Parts: sequence; structure tokens; C-alpha cells
Amino acid sequence: MNIIAPGAIETDFGGGEVRDNAEVNRHIAAQTALGRVGLPDDIGDAIAALLSDELAWMNAQRVEVSGGMFL
Repeated sequence: MNIIAPGAIETDFGGGEVRDNAEVNRHIAAQTALGRVGLPDDIGDAIAALLSDELAWMNAQRVEVSGGMFL
């Protein structure tokens, strides 16, 4: 079993604050190595990778998908 640990993503989570509040979005984007907040597809791509045969041997991992927010 593996888990995805997402950073700030532009979704309805938290009332859509990251997506809908430009000031919050800019503040979070400034804290990431990639200079932006995450999009739903960013998380989907990580999930697809974890489900692939290429990562079948990976087990018991927490995968941070935050654009480098916690570096």
C-alpha cells in the first residue's frame, strides 16, 4: 500500500480557497519550487504512476506531490 500526500491543489477542497482566492493562490505558489499551486491532473498523474506495473515493487511509501512546497 502506498499513499499520495498532495500539496495545495485547485479543487473544491477547503471551500475552493486555493482555486478561487487569488491572494491565497499567489501566496502558496510563492512557497513551491515549481512556482504554482497544483492542479487535479498533477495528482491524477501521480496516482496513475503508482498504479502502473513499473512501480509494482514499491510498497509502504508516502509520496509527496506538492510541487516542492515542503523542501
